[in-house]
Amino acid sequence: MEDSNKALEQCLQESEMSISERLDPSPKHDAGHYVDLPLVRNEKTLEIADGETFEKVYVLGGDTGALSELPFANVIVGAGAKVNIVVVIMPGTSIDLPLAVDIVGEDADVNVSGLYLCGGDEKVGIRTEVRHRVPSCTSNQLFNGIAAGHAVVKFYGKIVVAPDAQKTEAYQTNHNLVVSDGAKAEAKPQLEIYADDVKCSHGATVGQLNEDEQFYMRSRGIPEDEAQVLQMISFMAPVLANITEEAQREEIGSAVESAVRKSLLSKP
Repeated sequence: MEDSNKALEQCLQESEMSISERLDPSPKHDAGHYVDLPLVRNEKTLEIADGETFEKVYVLGGDTGALSELPFANVIVGAGAKVNIVVVIMPGTSIDLPLAVDIVGEDADVNVSGLYLCGGDEKVGIRTEVRHRVPSCTSNQLFNGIAAGHAVVKFYGKIVVAPDAQKTEAYQTNHNLVVSDGAKAEAKPQLEIYADDVKCSHGATVGQLNEDEQFYMRSRGIPEDEAQVLQMISFMAPVLANITEEAQREEIGSAVESAVRKSLLSKP
């Protein structure tokens, strides 16, 4: 058991290093001092022009033909742009997912959300960084994940607000459900705020299915497995709600429910 734990910890450390290096090879922010990092423009950059609306859902893993990774690692958002990116990571997918967002134009609005469903031996690492470089912009990050089997999931999220980025509103939330003894989840949200007229918050939880809710549903004749499914679907609903196109939301919601029933129940 000790050798197994050491091997797992080594794997987690390697995963964390890989995520960090892929996200941003440039110098990091020094504690207490704002560093104006240069914008990254390369083949993994997505640029959203001034006034543009960009909405996209990315399903990673799952059915044949699904993506194995995001087509970009950093996003540059112009003035007045509206961005809504939703990422769904299906069971059986191990991935390091770095995503940096630079907001460079005023009055931009950015929403980045994601689901990750892990029911076996997957190792999923998600690292996000949203940098508010200019005033009067909003951002919201919401990531919910479920870990079963012997899956290991890590979420590292950061908000950086530059000294001139007054009137910023930036929020970040990460929730994790661990539904087996062998699974592990870790969350590390961070704020770096260098402006004083802002509204910012972050929060993270790692928990289990609510036994009181399960007892209530079972007392109403709902089988235990179905009660667990209903809880997990409810847990994922806030992220799925960010898919604005109804038919697509229903299609992905159905695929997610099927994956929960197939891959996340009765995992020791």
